[in-house]
Amino acid sequence: MINRELIRIKVVQLTYGYYQNGSRNMDTAEKELLLSLSKAYDLYNFLLGLIVAVTQEERRRFDILQRKAKREELQMPSDRFINNKFALQLEDNNQLNAFLSNQSYRWDDDIELVRKICNDIEESDVFKDYILSDDTSYDADRELWRKLYRHIIENNELIDACLEDKSIYWNDDKEIVDTFVVKTIKRFDPAKGADQELLPEFKDDEDRKFAIDLFRATIINAEVYQGYMSQASRNWDFSRLAYMDVVIMQIAIAEMVNFPNIPINVSINEYVNLAKLYSTPRSGGYINGMLDSIARHLIEVGKLLKPMPESQQRRKYNRTIEAKRSFRSVANEKHDDN
Repeated sequence: MINRELIRIKVVQLTYGYYQNGSRNMDTAEKELLLSLSKAYDLYNFLLGLIVAVTQEERRRFDILQRKAKREELQMPSDRFINNKFALQLEDNNQLNAFLSNQSYRWDDDIELVRKICNDIEESDVFKDYILSDDTSYDADRELWRKLYRHIIENNELIDACLEDKSIYWNDDKEIVDTFVVKTIKRFDPAKGADQELLPEFKDDEDRKFAIDLFRATIINAEVYQGYMSQASRNWDFSRLAYMDVVIMQIAIAEMVNFPNIPINVSINEYVNLAKLYSTPRSGGYINGMLDSIARHLIEVGKLLKPMPESQQRRKYNRTIEAKRSFRSVANEKHDDN
């Protein structure tokens, strides 16, 4: 589940924290990095548990409404939502239940929030259309929860506030973790029952190694990488750069230099996006230009053995030259014809 986008975010956060911490103990910082990544995986499981908590609260509500309907001879409530095939399969999931049983925090502690989410669900058009639909397939049940998650649980300020109170690590993780919860909903197979596998914490050992190696390379080679930045900044006063910009570029250079299988343009794009998220509004464009210049210089001096695509400015220049050549060629042909 933990992908390289999330790893890069955590490395930026931990590297910044490393320099702010007076002790600067790399072993301690590395343990903190791995802990913060594991907390993201905890959040993934906890958010899946929210679907179960909502289902259980709706089951309680149904029982109350059913008793009232029998007592007052009213129309019986629909039991379709509490019998949602996907939600029942998730509720029985062995892997999720093993996780939830070992956690000190649970959704029962925030039952009022769960009830608010239930209210939002019941008032939504997605829910109303589902109750009235004739499609009772597993696919329809699973699709309902995909839509409910996207429309009600994602970008929910109350949920975000609740999660922030539970763990300092979850403040910046939910947006990415949400995508993995939705991915998990879509890949559930009814044939696998309670043994349906959830996403693993790491796709493979390579990603875990990537996190550690990237962080260590960033710290160990800090002076060298900052030297590259100073040279590339030319007339700009390097000391006036936003500190977060320096950290982000330092990590980007570490990735470009130490991971030969990652294309240079991928690394640059990833860290430009992080700069837009964590630094100043102007940082993205500046860091893009700096990293482009540093990468080309390192290629020229043989310290970076990767192909480098043309920059947008260079492509525009080449297209202009080619257009002029074509114009001259056509003009010469007309002159010859005359």
